[in-house]
Amino acid sequence: MLTPQGLKGKQYRVTGNAYPRLGRPPKKSRKVIAGLAALLALALIGLGGVQLYDIFTGKNKHASAQACATPSGKALAAPTPGATPGAPAASGAPAAAQGDPHAIPQPATVTVNVYNATTKAGLAGRTADELKKRGFTIGKVGNAPAELDKKVPGTAQVIAGPAGAGASTLLSSQIAGATATADARTDASVDFVIGDSYNALLDETQAAAALALATKPSPTPTTTGSC
Repeated sequence: MLTPQGLKGKQYRVTGNAYPRLGRPPKKSRKVIAGLAALLALALIGLGGVQLYDIFTGKNKHASAQACATPSGKALAAPTPGATPGAPAASGAPAAAQGDPHAIPQPATVTVNVYNATTKAGLAGRTADELKKRGFTIGKVGNAPAELDKKVPGTAQVIAGPAGAGASTLLSSQIAGATATADARTDASVDFVIGDSYNALLDETQAAAALALATKPSPTPTTTGSC
């Protein structure tokens, strides 16, 4: 060891065989960050557990089934099916919404013209009587016009204009295999043209079921997001 001039070396000599070790001072900031990270991880795990519990217990199904609210605060109403399966056609058809030509009307408000396009005599009259029993209003009854006479290979052809779209759906449900076509008439009347394959109308229970199927709304995809 070098000793400065004028100073005695013994006064500054280090004695003993142990030297103090100087370690890095503890960094408190690292400990604080590690603690916060651990708390955040625990919070995320707890939140995930709650969501999984809701999914498996079905709580979210009830929430997603609720209707979205309109700006006025009222819930949007779900669409109403066309008819109750198994109910008679006359009493099961819903009332038409005012101004909506596609809404299903009551049979009494539908005027049906019954035409026979086959060679079987009296078929139009018998069919008209059956439709009248089901509540329909009967208009013209007779042989089909020349453009349709003996030219309807199926069971029946139902013809209506834009104003009779809902009435056409109602009448088509009365017979299996009916073909619905549109023309340019301005009123809501419907033509029922009997075809070569026609035997009889469906019974009222079958007709009500066919109407319910024809007016069944398409399924709405289930979403968990906002409206």
